[in-house]
Amino acid sequence: MAALSLHNFNHLVSILSSPSSSSFWNLSFAFNNEVRFKKGKFLVFLSTHSNPKILKSNKKSRFGQRITPYDTDQEEEEDEDEEFDDNDDGMAGDDWLMNDDFAQPHEYVVNGKKIKSRKGSGREGNRRLQEQRKGSKALKSRQGLIISEDQMDVRHGNDGLKRKSVGNSYRSSTKTKEAGSFDVDGGRMLVSKTSRENRYQRLSDEIDLDEKWFPLLDYLSTFGLKDTHFIQMYERHMPSLQINVCSAQERLDYLLSVGVKQRDVRRILLRQPQILEYTVENNLKSHVAFLMSLEIPSSRIGQIIACAPSLFSYSVENSLKPTVRYLIEEVGINEHDLGKVVQLSPQILVQRIDISWNTRYMFLSKELGAPRDSIVKMVKKHPQLLHYSIDDGLLPRINFLRSIGMRNSDILKVLTSLTQVLSLSLEDNLKPKYLYLINELNNEVHSLTKYPMYLSLSLDQRIRPRHRFLVSLKKAPKGPFPLGSLVPSDECFCQQWAGTSLDKYLAFRQRLLLKEFAKKYEK
Repeated sequence: MAALSLHNFNHLVSILSSPSSSSFWNLSFAFNNEVRFKKGKFLVFLSTHSNPKILKSNKKSRFGQRITPYDTDQEEEEDEDEEFDDNDDGMAGDDWLMNDDFAQPHEYVVNGKKIKSRKGSGREGNRRLQEQRKGSKALKSRQGLIISEDQMDVRHGNDGLKRKSVGNSYRSSTKTKEAGSFDVDGGRMLVSKTSRENRYQRLSDEIDLDEKWFPLLDYLSTFGLKDTHFIQMYERHMPSLQINVCSAQERLDYLLSVGVKQRDVRRILLRQPQILEYTVENNLKSHVAFLMSLEIPSSRIGQIIACAPSLFSYSVENSLKPTVRYLIEEVGINEHDLGKVVQLSPQILVQRIDISWNTRYMFLSKELGAPRDSIVKMVKKHPQLLHYSIDDGLLPRINFLRSIGMRNSDILKVLTSLTQVLSLSLEDNLKPKYLYLINELNNEVHSLTKYPMYLSLSLDQRIRPRHRFLVSLKKAPKGPFPLGSLVPSDECFCQQWAGTSLDKYLAFRQRLLLKEFAKKYEK
Protein backbone atom coordinates (compact mmCIF):
# COMPACT_ATOMS: atom_id res chain seq x y z
CA MET A 1 0.00 0.00 0.00
CA ALA A 2 1.38 3.36 -0.88
CA ALA A 3 0.50 6.77 0.52
CA LEU A 4 0.48 9.97 -1.50
CA SER A 5 0.33 13.44 0.02
CA LEU A 6 -1.53 15.61 -2.47
CA HIS A 7 -1.63 19.38 -2.06
CA ASN A 8 -4.14 20.13 -4.73
CA PHE A 9 -7.55 18.47 -4.73
CA ASN A 10 -8.20 19.21 -8.39
CA HIS A 11 -4.90 17.62 -9.28
CA LEU A 12 -6.00 14.49 -7.42
CA VAL A 13 -9.21 14.35 -9.44
CA SER A 14 -7.32 14.63 -12.71
CA ILE A 15 -4.98 11.81 -11.70
CA LEU A 16 -7.66 9.38 -10.57
CA SER A 17 -10.61 10.08 -12.84
CA SER A 18 -9.11 8.40 -15.90
CA PRO A 19 -7.09 5.32 -14.98
CA SER A 20 -5.29 3.36 -17.64
CA SER A 21 -6.74 0.13 -18.94
CA SER A 22 -3.65 -1.87 -18.08
CA SER A 23 -3.75 -1.41 -14.32
CA PHE A 24 -6.06 0.22 -11.86
CA TRP A 25 -5.49 1.46 -8.36
CA ASN A 26 -8.50 1.57 -6.12
CA LEU A 27 -8.83 4.15 -3.42
CA SER A 28 -9.24 2.95 0.11
CA PHE A 29 -10.12 5.62 2.61
CA ALA A 30 -10.44 5.51 6.36
CA PHE A 31 -14.11 6.51 6.25
CA ASN A 32 -14.90 5.06 9.66
CA ASN A 33 -11.88 6.54 11.41
CA GLU A 34 -11.46 9.98 12.91
CA VAL A 35 -8.78 11.49 10.67
CA ARG A 36 -7.46 15.02 11.14
CA PHE A 37 -6.08 16.82 8.11
CA LYS A 38 -3.85 19.83 7.93
CA LYS A 39 -5.22 22.70 5.93
CA GLY A 40 -4.52 22.22 2.27
CA LYS A 41 -3.26 18.66 2.69
CA PHE A 42 -4.75 15.25 2.97
CA LEU A 43 -3.70 11.65 2.59
CA VAL A 44 -5.03 9.18 0.08
CA PHE A 45 -4.30 5.50 0.44
CA LEU A 46 -4.01 3.39 -2.64
CA SER A 47 -4.54 -0.34 -2.81
CA THR A 48 -4.12 -2.84 -5.61
CA HIS A 49 -7.19 -4.77 -4.60
CA SER A 50 -10.78 -4.03 -3.82
CA ASN A 51 -10.26 -3.06 -0.20
CA PRO A 52 -7.68 -3.76 2.47
CA LYS A 53 -10.56 -4.63 4.76
CA ILE A 54 -12.22 -6.97 2.28
CA LEU A 55 -10.78 -10.41 2.71
CA LYS A 56 -10.80 -12.18 -0.65
CA SER A 57 -11.83 -15.79 -0.92
CA ASN A 58 -8.72 -16.81 -2.84
CA LYS A 59 -6.35 -15.65 -0.14
CA LYS A 60 -5.40 -17.02 3.23
CA SER A 61 -4.96 -15.17 6.49
CA ARG A 62 -1.89 -15.07 8.65
CA PHE A 63 -3.10 -18.23 10.43
CA GLY A 64 -3.85 -20.28 7.31
CA GLN A 65 -7.61 -20.18 7.25
CA ARG A 66 -9.32 -19.39 3.97
CA ILE A 67 -10.43 -15.80 3.98
CA THR A 68 -13.86 -14.82 2.75
CA PRO A 69 -14.62 -11.40 1.21
CA TYR A 70 -15.85 -10.02 4.48
CA ASP A 71 -15.34 -6.77 6.27
CA THR A 72 -13.68 -6.98 9.65
CA ASP A 73 -12.94 -4.65 12.52
CA GLN A 74 -9.76 -6.37 13.59
CA GLU A 75 -6.62 -4.43 12.68
CA GLU A 76 -2.96 -5.38 12.61
CA GLU A 77 -0.88 -4.02 15.45
CA GLU A 78 1.95 -2.45 13.52
CA ASP A 79 2.62 0.74 15.47
CA GLU A 80 6.33 0.98 16.12
CA ASP A 81 6.00 2.19 19.69
CA GLU A 82 2.87 0.31 20.62
CA GLU A 83 2.20 -0.46 24.26
CA PHE A 84 0.77 -3.73 25.40
CA ASP A 85 -1.86 -4.26 28.06
CA ASP A 86 -1.15 -6.65 30.83
CA ASN A 87 -3.63 -9.14 29.48
CA ASP A 88 -2.65 -8.70 25.86
CA ASP A 89 -1.72 -11.81 23.97
CA GLY A 90 -2.12 -10.61 20.45
CA MET A 91 -5.88 -10.49 20.42
CA ALA A 92 -7.80 -7.65 18.87
CA GLY A 93 -8.12 -4.60 21.06
CA ASP A 94 -11.88 -4.52 21.25
CA ASP A 95 -13.23 -3.65 24.67
CA TRP A 96 -15.53 -6.67 24.70
CA LEU A 97 -12.73 -9.20 24.36
CA MET A 98 -11.73 -11.89 26.76
CA ASN A 99 -12.29 -11.36 30.46
CA ASP A 100 -11.77 -14.91 31.73
CA ASP A 101 -8.98 -16.22 33.89
CA PHE A 102 -6.09 -18.13 32.38
CA ALA A 103 -4.80 -21.53 33.30
CA GLN A 104 -2.07 -21.85 35.87
CA PRO A 105 1.48 -21.28 34.56
CA HIS A 106 4.20 -23.84 34.95
CA GLU A 107 7.42 -23.91 36.94
CA TYR A 108 10.73 -24.18 35.09
CA VAL A 109 14.32 -24.50 36.18
CA VAL A 110 16.29 -21.52 34.90
CA ASN A 111 20.02 -21.26 35.55
CA GLY A 112 19.75 -23.69 38.42
CA LYS A 113 16.85 -21.85 40.07
CA LYS A 114 13.21 -22.90 40.17
CA ILE A 115 11.12 -20.11 38.70
CA LYS A 116 7.36 -19.99 38.34
CA SER A 117 6.64 -18.58 34.94
CA ARG A 118 3.68 -16.27 34.66
CA LYS A 119 2.10 -13.70 32.51
CA GLY A 120 2.67 -10.07 33.44
CA SER A 121 2.22 -9.41 37.14
CA GLY A 122 -0.60 -7.04 36.33
CA ARG A 123 -1.03 -3.38 37.01
CA GLU A 124 -1.00 -3.88 40.77
CA GLY A 125 2.22 -5.84 40.65
CA ASN A 126 3.82 -3.31 38.29
CA ARG A 127 2.81 -0.50 40.61
CA ARG A 128 4.47 -2.18 43.57
CA LEU A 129 7.58 -2.84 41.48
CA GLN A 130 7.78 0.82 40.47
CA GLU A 131 7.35 1.96 44.08
CA GLN A 132 10.07 -0.44 45.22
CA ARG A 133 12.37 0.74 42.45
CA LYS A 134 11.81 4.41 43.24
CA GLY A 135 12.28 3.75 46.93
CA SER A 136 15.50 1.85 46.23
CA LYS A 137 16.95 4.66 44.16
CA ALA A 138 15.92 7.25 46.76
CA LEU A 139 17.59 5.20 49.51
CA LYS A 140 20.76 4.82 47.48
CA SER A 141 20.82 8.54 46.80
CA ARG A 142 20.53 9.33 50.52
CA GLN A 143 23.27 6.89 51.37
CA GLY A 144 25.57 8.19 48.66
CA LEU A 145 25.59 4.89 46.84
CA ILE A 146 24.84 6.29 43.39
CA ILE A 147 28.31 7.10 42.13
CA SER A 148 29.65 8.90 39.12
CA GLU A 149 31.44 7.42 36.11
CA ASP A 150 34.83 8.60 37.43
CA GLN A 151 34.14 6.90 40.75
CA MET A 152 33.23 3.74 38.90
CA ASP A 153 36.56 3.83 37.06
CA VAL A 154 38.47 4.31 40.30
CA ARG A 155 36.52 1.57 42.03
CA HIS A 156 37.24 -0.93 39.27
CA GLY A 157 40.91 0.05 39.09
CA ASN A 158 43.35 -1.37 36.59
CA ASP A 159 42.77 -4.98 37.44
CA GLY A 160 42.87 -6.03 33.81
CA LEU A 161 39.46 -7.67 34.08
CA LYS A 162 38.42 -9.34 30.85
CA ARG A 163 35.01 -10.77 30.08
CA LYS A 164 33.91 -12.65 27.01
CA SER A 165 30.41 -13.13 25.59
CA VAL A 166 29.31 -13.61 21.99
CA GLY A 167 32.05 -11.53 20.53
CA ASN A 168 32.11 -8.98 23.39
CA SER A 169 35.24 -8.09 25.35
CA TYR A 170 35.72 -5.66 28.20
CA ARG A 171 39.10 -4.03 28.87
CA SER A 172 39.12 -2.01 32.09
CA SER A 173 42.91 -1.57 32.04
CA THR A 174 42.52 1.34 29.64
CA LYS A 175 39.61 2.82 31.61
CA THR A 176 37.34 2.21 28.63
CA LYS A 177 35.41 -0.98 28.16
CA GLU A 178 34.94 -1.82 24.55
CA ALA A 179 32.05 -4.04 23.77
CA GLY A 180 32.61 -6.24 20.85
CA SER A 181 30.16 -6.41 18.28
CA PHE A 182 26.99 -7.78 16.90
CA ASP A 183 26.46 -8.09 13.20
CA VAL A 184 23.76 -5.71 12.12
CA ASP A 185 23.17 -5.84 8.37
CA GLY A 186 26.77 -6.87 7.88
CA GLY A 187 28.15 -3.97 9.93
CA ARG A 188 30.06 -4.00 13.18
CA MET A 189 29.36 -1.92 16.25
CA LEU A 190 32.08 -0.96 18.69
CA VAL A 191 30.51 0.74 21.69
CA SER A 192 32.59 2.25 24.46
CA LYS A 193 31.50 2.33 28.06
CA THR A 194 30.93 6.07 27.96
CA SER A 195 28.88 5.99 24.79
CA ARG A 196 26.84 3.09 26.15
CA GLU A 197 26.07 4.96 29.34
CA ASN A 198 25.08 7.98 27.30
CA ARG A 199 22.97 5.78 25.05
CA TYR A 200 21.08 4.27 27.97
CA GLN A 201 20.94 7.47 30.04
CA ARG A 202 17.15 7.64 29.91
CA LEU A 203 16.96 4.00 30.87
CA SER A 204 19.29 4.46 33.82
CA ASP A 205 17.14 7.34 35.05
CA GLU A 206 14.12 5.04 35.15
CA ILE A 207 15.50 1.77 36.47
CA ASP A 208 18.51 0.48 38.42
CA LEU A 209 20.55 -0.28 35.36
CA ASP A 210 23.47 -2.69 35.70
CA GLU A 211 26.26 -2.35 33.17
CA LYS A 212 26.36 -6.15 32.95
CA TRP A 213 23.08 -5.86 31.05
CA PHE A 214 24.62 -3.77 28.26
CA PRO A 215 25.55 -6.70 25.95
CA LEU A 216 21.99 -8.05 26.15
CA LEU A 217 20.48 -4.61 25.58
CA ASP A 218 22.71 -4.09 22.56
CA TYR A 219 21.64 -7.43 21.12
CA LEU A 220 17.93 -6.86 21.73
CA SER A 221 18.23 -3.41 20.17
CA THR A 222 18.89 -5.12 16.85
CA PHE A 223 15.24 -6.24 16.96
CA GLY A 224 14.01 -2.67 17.31
CA LEU A 225 13.67 -2.46 21.10
CA LYS A 226 14.19 0.96 22.63
CA ASP A 227 14.51 2.35 26.16
CA THR A 228 10.75 2.49 26.61
CA HIS A 229 10.51 -1.19 25.64
CA PHE A 230 13.27 -2.19 28.08
CA ILE A 231 11.37 -0.37 30.84
CA GLN A 232 8.25 -2.38 29.99
CA MET A 233 10.26 -5.60 30.11
CA TYR A 234 11.80 -4.56 33.43
CA GLU A 235 8.39 -3.85 34.95
CA ARG A 236 6.89 -7.07 33.63
CA HIS A 237 9.75 -9.37 34.54
CA MET A 238 13.05 -7.83 35.62
CA PRO A 239 15.08 -11.11 35.63
CA SER A 240 14.66 -11.31 31.86
CA LEU A 241 17.25 -8.51 31.54
CA GLN A 242 19.77 -10.48 33.57
CA ILE A 243 20.04 -13.29 31.03
CA ASN A 244 23.42 -14.00 29.48
CA VAL A 245 23.49 -12.65 25.95
CA CYS A 246 24.68 -16.02 24.57
CA SER A 247 21.65 -17.78 26.04
CA ALA A 248 19.28 -15.12 24.80
CA GLN A 249 20.71 -15.33 21.30
CA GLU A 250 20.42 -19.12 21.28
CA ARG A 251 16.75 -18.98 22.26
CA LEU A 252 15.75 -16.24 19.86
CA ASP A 253 17.68 -17.94 17.06
CA TYR A 254 15.61 -21.05 17.67
CA LEU A 255 12.36 -19.10 17.50
CA LEU A 256 13.48 -17.55 14.24
CA SER A 257 14.35 -20.99 12.91
CA VAL A 258 10.80 -22.28 13.46
CA GLY A 259 9.22 -19.40 11.58
CA VAL A 260 8.99 -16.41 13.90
CA LYS A 261 9.52 -13.24 11.89
CA GLN A 262 12.30 -10.83 12.81
CA ARG A 263 9.75 -8.03 13.10
CA ASP A 264 7.68 -10.05 15.61
CA VAL A 265 10.48 -10.63 18.12
CA ARG A 266 9.96 -7.24 19.76
CA ARG A 267 6.25 -7.88 20.21
CA ILE A 268 6.94 -11.30 21.71
CA LEU A 269 9.47 -9.94 24.19
CA LEU A 270 7.18 -7.14 25.32
CA ARG A 271 4.34 -9.55 25.97
CA GLN A 272 6.38 -12.43 27.33
CA PRO A 273 9.89 -11.31 28.38
CA GLN A 274 10.22 -14.57 30.32
CA ILE A 275 10.76 -16.29 26.99
CA LEU A 276 14.44 -15.30 27.24
CA GLU A 277 14.71 -17.62 30.25
CA TYR A 278 13.19 -20.70 28.66
CA THR A 279 15.79 -23.16 27.46
CA VAL A 280 15.62 -24.58 23.97
CA GLU A 281 15.85 -28.24 24.98
CA ASN A 282 13.63 -28.24 28.07
CA ASN A 283 10.92 -25.83 26.94
CA LEU A 284 10.89 -24.32 23.46
CA LYS A 285 11.31 -27.55 21.50
CA SER A 286 8.67 -29.42 23.50
CA HIS A 287 6.08 -26.70 22.95
CA VAL A 288 6.81 -26.50 19.23
CA ALA A 289 6.50 -30.29 19.03
CA PHE A 290 3.13 -30.03 20.80
CA LEU A 291 1.86 -27.56 18.18
CA MET A 292 3.08 -29.83 15.40
CA SER A 293 1.17 -32.74 16.96
CA LEU A 294 -2.06 -30.79 16.38
CA GLU A 295 -1.45 -31.05 12.63
CA ILE A 296 -0.58 -27.38 12.41
CA PRO A 297 1.60 -26.73 9.34
CA SER A 298 5.19 -25.84 10.14
CA SER A 299 4.75 -22.66 8.11
CA ARG A 300 2.20 -21.45 10.68
CA ILE A 301 4.10 -22.24 13.88
CA GLY A 302 5.95 -18.92 13.98
CA GLN A 303 2.75 -16.95 13.54
CA ILE A 304 1.04 -18.80 16.38
CA ILE A 305 4.01 -18.12 18.67
CA ALA A 306 3.94 -14.43 17.76
CA CYS A 307 0.21 -14.27 18.50
CA ALA A 308 0.28 -16.18 21.80
CA PRO A 309 3.85 -16.25 23.20
CA SER A 310 2.52 -16.95 26.69
CA LEU A 311 1.85 -20.57 25.72
CA PHE A 312 5.51 -21.29 26.59
CA SER A 313 4.71 -20.53 30.23
CA TYR A 314 2.18 -23.36 30.41
CA SER A 315 3.11 -26.98 30.98
CA VAL A 316 2.50 -29.16 27.95
CA GLU A 317 1.44 -32.15 30.04
CA ASN A 318 -0.45 -30.39 32.83
CA SER A 319 -2.11 -27.53 30.95
CA LEU A 320 -1.97 -27.56 27.14
CA LYS A 321 -2.83 -31.21 26.56
CA PRO A 322 -5.74 -31.15 29.05
CA THR A 323 -7.10 -28.10 27.21
CA VAL A 324 -6.96 -30.01 23.93
CA ARG A 325 -8.71 -33.01 25.48
CA TYR A 326 -11.44 -30.73 26.82
CA LEU A 327 -12.02 -29.18 23.39
CA ILE A 328 -12.38 -32.63 21.87
CA GLU A 329 -14.29 -34.49 24.58
CA GLU A 330 -16.41 -31.78 26.21
CA VAL A 331 -16.89 -29.11 23.56
CA GLY A 332 -17.17 -31.59 20.72
CA ILE A 333 -14.62 -30.28 18.23
CA ASN A 334 -13.40 -32.97 15.86
CA GLU A 335 -9.76 -33.92 16.41
CA HIS A 336 -8.96 -33.24 12.75
CA ASP A 337 -10.45 -29.74 13.04
CA LEU A 338 -8.50 -28.82 16.15
CA GLY A 339 -5.44 -27.54 14.30
CA LYS A 340 -7.61 -25.18 12.24
CA VAL A 341 -9.31 -23.88 15.38
CA VAL A 342 -5.95 -23.16 17.03
CA GLN A 343 -4.72 -21.37 13.91
CA LEU A 344 -7.83 -19.17 13.97
CA SER A 345 -7.39 -18.35 17.66
CA PRO A 346 -4.14 -19.47 19.35
CA GLN A 347 -5.29 -17.89 22.63
CA ILE A 348 -7.74 -20.75 23.03
CA LEU A 349 -4.83 -22.87 24.29
CA VAL A 350 -4.10 -20.59 27.26
CA GLN A 351 -7.67 -19.89 28.36
CA ARG A 352 -9.59 -21.46 31.17
CA ILE A 353 -11.48 -23.21 28.43
CA ASP A 354 -13.98 -24.86 30.77
CA ILE A 355 -15.15 -21.45 32.04
CA SER A 356 -15.14 -19.84 28.60
CA TRP A 357 -17.10 -22.65 26.97
CA ASN A 358 -19.66 -23.26 29.71
CA THR A 359 -20.59 -19.60 30.22
CA ARG A 360 -21.07 -18.91 26.50
CA TYR A 361 -22.80 -22.20 25.84
CA MET A 362 -25.29 -21.51 28.63
CA PHE A 363 -25.82 -17.93 27.46
CA LEU A 364 -26.51 -18.80 23.81
CA SER A 365 -28.71 -21.73 24.78
CA LYS A 366 -30.82 -19.60 27.08
CA GLU A 367 -30.83 -16.38 25.03
CA LEU A 368 -31.46 -17.83 21.56
CA GLY A 369 -32.48 -21.39 22.25
CA ALA A 370 -29.40 -22.48 20.33
CA PRO A 371 -28.80 -26.25 20.22
CA ARG A 372 -25.38 -27.59 21.13
CA ASP A 373 -24.50 -28.51 17.54
CA SER A 374 -25.09 -24.93 16.36
CA ILE A 375 -22.86 -23.50 19.09
CA VAL A 376 -20.10 -25.97 18.26
CA LYS A 377 -20.31 -24.84 14.62
CA MET A 378 -19.94 -21.23 15.77
CA VAL A 379 -16.82 -22.08 17.76
CA LYS A 380 -15.28 -23.99 14.85
CA LYS A 381 -15.87 -21.12 12.43
CA HIS A 382 -15.00 -18.30 14.81
CA PRO A 383 -13.31 -19.55 18.02
CA GLN A 384 -12.77 -15.91 19.04
CA LEU A 385 -16.36 -16.24 20.24
CA LEU A 386 -14.93 -17.80 23.40
CA HIS A 387 -12.96 -14.60 24.08
CA TYR A 388 -15.79 -12.09 23.74
CA SER A 389 -17.46 -10.64 26.79
CA ILE A 390 -21.10 -11.59 27.09
CA ASP A 391 -22.32 -8.25 28.47
CA ASP A 392 -20.24 -5.96 26.26
CA GLY A 393 -19.89 -8.09 23.14
CA LEU A 394 -22.43 -10.82 22.51
CA LEU A 395 -25.58 -9.40 24.07
CA PRO A 396 -25.47 -5.89 22.46
CA ARG A 397 -25.15 -7.39 18.97
CA ILE A 398 -27.92 -9.89 19.54
CA ASN A 399 -30.13 -7.10 20.86
CA PHE A 400 -29.35 -5.00 17.78
CA LEU A 401 -30.45 -7.80 15.46
CA ARG A 402 -33.64 -8.08 17.50
CA SER A 403 -34.23 -4.34 17.29
CA ILE A 404 -34.29 -4.42 13.48
CA GLY A 405 -36.98 -7.07 13.46
CA MET A 406 -35.16 -10.39 13.57
CA ARG A 407 -36.57 -13.27 15.56
CA ASN A 408 -34.36 -15.53 17.65
CA SER A 409 -34.52 -18.23 14.98
CA ASP A 410 -33.34 -15.71 12.34
CA ILE A 411 -30.51 -14.51 14.56
CA LEU A 412 -29.41 -18.10 15.13
CA LYS A 413 -29.29 -18.72 11.37
CA VAL A 414 -27.18 -15.62 10.84
CA LEU A 415 -24.75 -16.40 13.67
CA THR A 416 -24.39 -20.05 12.70
CA SER A 417 -23.62 -19.07 9.11
CA LEU A 418 -21.47 -16.03 9.88
CA THR A 419 -20.36 -15.97 13.51
CA GLN A 420 -17.94 -13.12 12.90
CA VAL A 421 -20.93 -10.76 12.97
CA LEU A 422 -20.34 -10.80 16.74
CA SER A 423 -16.98 -9.07 16.18
CA LEU A 424 -18.29 -6.17 14.07
CA SER A 425 -18.75 -2.66 15.42
CA LEU A 426 -22.32 -1.59 15.98
CA GLU A 427 -21.91 2.10 15.16
CA ASP A 428 -19.35 1.87 12.36
CA ASN A 429 -20.47 -1.32 10.69
CA LEU A 430 -23.77 -3.01 11.47
CA LYS A 431 -26.03 0.04 11.80
CA PRO A 432 -24.85 1.85 8.61
CA LYS A 433 -25.26 -1.33 6.57
CA TYR A 434 -28.76 -1.91 7.92
CA LEU A 435 -29.80 1.65 7.05
CA TYR A 436 -28.40 1.29 3.53
CA LEU A 437 -30.21 -2.03 3.12
CA ILE A 438 -33.57 -0.45 3.98
CA ASN A 439 -33.26 3.06 2.57
CA GLU A 440 -31.13 2.58 -0.55
CA LEU A 441 -31.49 -1.06 -1.57
CA ASN A 442 -35.22 -1.15 -0.76
CA ASN A 443 -34.70 -4.54 0.77
CA GLU A 444 -36.10 -6.20 3.88
CA VAL A 445 -34.49 -7.52 7.02
CA HIS A 446 -35.51 -11.13 6.38
CA SER A 447 -33.21 -11.14 3.32
CA LEU A 448 -30.27 -11.20 5.73
CA THR A 449 -31.13 -14.75 6.74
CA LYS A 450 -30.48 -15.80 3.15
CA TYR A 451 -27.47 -13.51 2.63
CA PRO A 452 -25.98 -12.97 6.10
CA MET A 453 -22.60 -12.15 4.53
CA TYR A 454 -24.09 -8.78 3.54
CA LEU A 455 -23.35 -7.68 7.11
CA SER A 456 -19.65 -8.41 6.70
CA LEU A 457 -19.09 -6.85 3.26
CA SER A 458 -17.59 -3.38 3.06
CA LEU A 459 -20.20 -0.68 2.57
CA ASP A 460 -17.75 1.73 0.92
CA GLN A 461 -15.81 -0.75 -1.21
CA ARG A 462 -18.39 -3.34 -2.19
CA ILE A 463 -22.05 -2.61 -1.42
CA ARG A 464 -22.42 1.04 -2.45
CA PRO A 465 -20.21 0.92 -5.60
CA ARG A 466 -21.96 -2.13 -7.07
CA HIS A 467 -25.41 -0.75 -6.31
CA ARG A 468 -24.64 2.68 -7.80
CA PHE A 469 -22.94 1.13 -10.83
CA LEU A 470 -25.97 -0.99 -11.75
CA VAL A 471 -28.20 2.05 -11.20
CA SER A 472 -26.01 4.11 -13.55
CA LEU A 473 -26.32 1.38 -16.19
CA LYS A 474 -30.09 1.23 -15.57
CA LYS A 475 -29.75 -2.46 -14.77
CA ALA A 476 -30.86 -2.29 -11.14
CA PRO A 477 -34.35 -3.73 -10.59
CA LYS A 478 -37.12 -1.40 -9.47
CA GLY A 479 -37.94 -3.58 -6.48
CA PRO A 480 -35.56 -4.89 -3.82
CA PHE A 481 -31.94 -4.83 -4.91
CA PRO A 482 -30.59 -8.39 -5.33
CA LEU A 483 -28.07 -9.06 -2.57
CA GLY A 484 -26.71 -11.93 -4.63
CA SER A 485 -24.98 -9.37 -6.87
CA LEU A 486 -22.79 -8.32 -3.94
CA VAL A 487 -21.34 -11.76 -3.30
CA PRO A 488 -19.21 -12.75 -6.33
CA SER A 489 -15.81 -11.35 -7.30
CA ASP A 490 -15.50 -8.14 -9.30
CA GLU A 491 -14.88 -10.10 -12.51
CA CYS A 492 -17.97 -12.28 -12.05
CA PHE A 493 -20.07 -9.27 -11.08
CA CYS A 494 -19.15 -7.46 -14.29
CA GLN A 495 -19.86 -10.51 -16.43
CA GLN A 496 -23.03 -11.78 -14.81
CA TRP A 497 -24.72 -8.64 -13.53
CA ALA A 498 -23.31 -5.56 -15.22
CA GLY A 499 -22.52 -6.96 -18.65
CA THR A 500 -19.57 -4.62 -19.00
CA SER A 501 -15.80 -4.60 -18.64
CA LEU A 502 -13.98 -4.78 -15.33
CA ASP A 503 -12.01 -1.65 -16.21
CA LYS A 504 -15.18 0.39 -16.53
CA TYR A 505 -16.44 -0.74 -13.14
CA LEU A 506 -13.12 -0.07 -11.41
CA ALA A 507 -12.97 3.43 -12.88
CA PHE A 508 -16.52 4.10 -11.67
CA ARG A 509 -15.66 2.88 -8.19
CA GLN A 510 -12.61 5.11 -8.01
CA ARG A 511 -14.62 8.19 -8.87
CA LEU A 512 -17.29 7.24 -6.35
CA LEU A 513 -14.76 6.71 -3.57
CA LEU A 514 -13.16 10.05 -4.34
CA LYS A 515 -16.53 11.76 -4.27
CA GLU A 516 -17.47 10.22 -0.93
CA PHE A 517 -14.10 11.15 0.49
CA ALA A 518 -14.48 14.74 -0.68
CA LYS A 519 -17.85 14.98 1.07
CA LYS A 520 -16.39 13.85 4.33
CA TYR A 521 -13.35 16.08 3.91
CA GLU A 522 -15.53 19.15 3.36
CA LYS A 523 -17.39 18.48 6.60
